[in-house]
Amino acid sequence: MTRSTDDRHWIQRLMDNPWLLLALGVGIPTVSYTVWGWLELLALPKATLP
Repeated sequence: MTRSTDDRHWIQRLMDNPWLLLALGVGIPTVSYTVWGWLELLALPKATLP
């Protein structure tokens, strides 16, 4: 008996989609490092000008 694609768990459907995995693999680090950089910039002390 064959199962339709609707019977699969959502994690299995996610893992079967290579383009979505590629997008997540590029998007998640990009967003996390960008937010991390913004937080580091906000945490820097104000520079005193000569």
